Amino acid sequence: MDALSDVLRVARLTGAVFLHAEFSAPWCISGRVSPERCTPFLGPAARVINYHYVVEGEMRVRVEGSTEEVPLRTGDLVLLPRNEIHLLGSDLRIPPVWGADIIQPGTNGGLSAIRHGGGGAIARTVCGFLGSDGTALNPLIAALPSVIVQNVEESGSAEWVKSSFQFAADEMAKGRPGSETVLAKLSELLFVETVRRYAESLPEGQTGWLAGLRDPYVGRALALFHRDVARSWTHDELSREVGLSRSALAERFARLVGTSPMQYLANWRMQVAAQKLRNGTSSLAQIAGDVGYESEAAFSRAFKKASGTAPGSWRRFETPPSFAAQRAPDRRLTLAGAR
Repeated sequence: MDALSDVLRVARLTGAVFLHAEFSAPWCISGRVSPERCTPFLGPAARVINYHYVVEGEMRVRVEGSTEEVPLRTGDLVLLPRNEIHLLGSDLRIPPVWGADIIQPGTNGGLSAIRHGGGGAIARTVCGFLGSDGTALNPLIAALPSVIVQNVEESGSAEWVKSSFQFAADEMAKGRPGSETVLAKLSELLFVETVRRYAESLPEGQTGWLAGLRDPYVGRALALFHRDVARSWTHDELSREVGLSRSALAERFARLVGTSPMQYLANWRMQVAAQKLRNGTSSLAQIAGDVGYESEAAFSRAFKKASGTAPGSWRRFETPPSFAAQRAPDRRLTLAGAR
């Protein structure tokens, strides 16, 4: 299994589409998907990733606190991996309307909808989110920027995406079973494809986990760690396998990934252990062996140091605070619900 697939597996992404919207210029809305609002769709999730797919028209997006406006056009998929409050509109200079205030509930089990604007040029979007069981230590999620935009039309899949969204929405409106699953899986596929294309487009000199994955030496080290997480790796063994001196590999790894190889391995072991604690019935001793610890006691000490909670106690919580993403206060409006 390659490192990217392994990280996506441990992140356990679950997607959902919750509304379609039609806007007419001029318009501007503000919103954020609250993790609590996603529970009916996704169940408990440590992190929420918001997205908008532009079915028709043009608009702009800007994350709150940033001065950079990103233009969007038909076929664009915009991901907001941090799920930050953001503005979306034809003109972001006009006072925004809170998205939750203008959501209209769907009929007959169909998608919720927004129709809003001043009567000018039309723009249509489908909005959704993905929940991740992955912790805040997940290297992929942590490496993604605040906003990622990829144009689906450039990959030749625009018609497939639009028709799939429309088909699933129609099926939901008719109350047919399985429609939500189609939308969820479509969201997950779009996320994976967008991340892959984003990684391929990174410029030379870029740092971060995805840049490390693309580097021939660091990428090899990451692949080895993910292929055999339980192995008792040493710096010397890793260097021999990668084909680079110990010092050169350490420098290269730290420059690209931001940590030493062994610290990365330790963090990744905690990710895998958290998944096993959450999902399975394996004993602590079995999990300790699965992630490379010789004893349950050594594993428990490492896990408590990383999470602040002993593994046995952590297992009893669906979303432990120390591994959960930062949540916004309930006083803020969200696209997924009211105050």
